[in-house]
Parts: sequence; structure tokens; C-alpha cells
Amino acid sequence: MPKMGESVTEATIIKWVKNEGDKVNADETLVEIATDKVDSEIPSPSAGILVKKLCKDGDVIAVGKPIAIISSDAAAVVDVPKTAPVTAVKKESVAPIAASSKTAPVLVGEPIGRFSKSGKFYSPLVRSIAKKEGIAMTELESLSGSGQAGRITKTDILAYLPSRNGNGAKTAPAQTYTEQAPQKPASKPLAIGANDEIIEMDRMRKLIADHMVMSKHTSPHVTSYVEADVTNLVIWREKNKAAFEKREGEKITYTPVFVEAVVNAIKDIPMINVSVDGTRIIRHKDINIGMAVALPTGNLIVPVIRNADQKNLLGLTKSVNDLANRARKNKLVPDETQGGTFTITNVGSFGNVMGTPIINQPQVAILATGIIKKKPVVIETPQGDMIGIRHMMFLSLSYDHRVVDGAMGGSFVRKVADYLESFDINRNI
Repeated sequence: MPKMGESVTEATIIKWVKNEGDKVNADETLVEIATDKVDSEIPSPSAGILVKKLCKDGDVIAVGKPIAIISSDAAAVVDVPKTAPVTAVKKESVAPIAASSKTAPVLVGEPIGRFSKSGKFYSPLVRSIAKKEGIAMTELESLSGSGQAGRITKTDILAYLPSRNGNGAKTAPAQTYTEQAPQKPASKPLAIGANDEIIEMDRMRKLIADHMVMSKHTSPHVTSYVEADVTNLVIWREKNKAAFEKREGEKITYTPVFVEAVVNAIKDIPMINVSVDGTRIIRHKDINIGMAVALPTGNLIVPVIRNADQKNLLGLTKSVNDLANRARKNKLVPDETQGGTFTITNVGSFGNVMGTPIINQPQVAILATGIIKKKPVVIETPQGDMIGIRHMMFLSLSYDHRVVDGAMGGSFVRKVADYLESFDINRNI
């Protein structure tokens, strides 16, 4: 399993493209994998015959573990020598756990989801180990992780088990367990008509659904709205877009300007660029802007422009176009969807006037930009008020009311609007 980013330690096998005995060329797609945010294709490192798959669809494989045997011998047979490491990596990775819990009763408490209430992420492997060992969410929350941003790794939870299950040197936090899985409230089955079609959610839609529900459970959402006069911005883009496309070979959209305005507003109000960890507020020095991109499948993905405050408008334009294009072609690497500190979603691209976006945890705010429309507006001048036709748009900021009060949230979205309204019509790019 190749390393796909600094923060990625494992991936799930979605589908094998090649079968045992198939001939594969160098760089030809061998298998499709998935991390928590991105699906990727793994190419064959060399030409040869796929002798043996070492794991099956659905297995979670750690980075660096073998997933297949490829022989460069054209006459290779499918049978693998007895000495070949053909044990599925998934089984190998959890073997120590099975041994340690052989005699211990599995206690079932609060089910463990992908995210905790404080926004901590737990990988499928960590959740599997916790389930086998009867570790509840509250107990898992009490552990310190060695991974990025305090993430609990397989090594962390394995190191914790001996002190938990051993001679009582360390006891789990007080917890009430039941001997059976908690019963879900009885619900009335949904009536399905004869003409109804049942569509199973794909993997990405299930992840999105889980993430959105978790976000609403985690953060008390409040949304503030501002209407902005972006006439100067529209005129500037119309004046420069043809020359820019001819010079750079790509289009200039409004998105990089929105990103720049958000970055400037974050510099003015840095407490919007934070995350919440229990009762701790983590203030981020880096300004990493996520931008929601609609995929051809109808799903959404949020690639991240890292260190957006260090890029000029041309650099932001290049980053926006590159990430959006590769997102739609499923060419993003996992690291490019992680580490965001603030998110922008452009609902105006669908013709929407405004939206009430859901916060992308563990961030505390998300901005929705509405469609730009011509409207009659009262314009104040030294000579008196007058009515003119202006290009107007709504900005909607949803924020986490645990740490962002109405004054801060309202001031922030107003700051963004001010930067857009004061855009220099003569600016060069």
C-alpha cells in the first residue's frame, strides 16, 4: 500500500481491477482504494503477471503493507509458493488484538462512530479494535494520540490495552456497560410504493451523510447574512477574463477573489480560524481554505488550499482551478482534502440566492456565496440618494455558537463583504 500523504496511515480496498493470472503493464491500474475522503487508483509498479492478491475487497490495509504479488516472469503460474506472505493484511494487523481478548468478555457501551462529539476522527481499524476490546467512546476520548492533531493510531490503542486489561494498573473511566448491544428505538417501516425506486447510497454519500449528522450533533449552528455590492468585481472580471485566459490558458472565476477576501477577514478576526477539542480552543496559525466542489456523481468533496494567505491572486486562481479540475476527475490525493481551517461553498453556481451550509468539522465556520444578480439599489451620494442598477450577492456564514458569538460571526461576514465591495477595479493579475 503506497503512502498517499502525511496524514494517511491506511486505506480500504474498494475493488480489484485485475484478477489473479492477469497480465499487467507498468502504471496500469491494479486496484481501487479509498481513504476517508478520496477514492484513488493504485497503478502497478512494474509489468508482469498478477500472481496473488493478498487482501480482498473491504479490507483495511496499513500504508507499507503488501497487497499483491506481481511476477515479472511471463511464464509465472498463479499458484504461490508456500513461503509467500499470502495472509491478508487485515487479519495480520488485528491478530494481536484477538489474542489479548480471547478470554475477556466483550462489553458493549456507547457505539463508536467515525467522529467523536469533540470532532476527533477514529479510523476503521481503531474503531474495530475498540469494538473488540469493549472500549466505549468516552474511554477512547480520554486517550492521548500520537497521530496528526492528536489522532489515535493503532499503535496508541495497542499500547493502552495491556494496562487496561492487565493487573489493573490503569482502569478505564467510570462507565456503565450493558451485556448486549443498545436497542434502537422502534421506528415505523417506511412505506414503499409500487412505483418507487430504491437507490443504495454509494460509499462517498454514506461518508457525507455521517459527517453532516455528526456536525449538527456537535455544533450549535447559527447563520448570519450580509448582502454585498460586488459591481466593481464583476466589471473587473469582465474586463480581464479574455486576456487572462489567452495568457494563462485557463479561466478566472470569482472563487479566488472570495478566498482572498476570506483570508483578509481571518487576518482581522483570527478567532474564526479555530477548532474545538473538548473545552480547548485550538487557534490555527496556518490559513487553509477548503472549497466545496460538486462532482459529476452529485456528491461533494472539499479540497484544501494550504497556506492561502501566502498566495497572491494569481496563485489562488491557479490553485482553485487545479484542485477543482482534479477533484472532478478523481485525481486528488488524500492529503489535499485534509487540514482545512475554514470552508467556502459557492451555492451561486447552482443559481441559489443564499444557503445555510453545515460546518465542516472540526472547523467552526463555513461561508456560502450566493448568485450575483443585477438589482435596483439605493445609492447614497453627497448630492443625495439615487437608484442605480448594481451587481448584488448574499453571503451566508454558518458558525459554531459554542465559540463564535453573534457579534464575531456577524462582524466576520461583514468584513468579507467589505473586502469584496472595495475590490480595486484597476487591479492587475
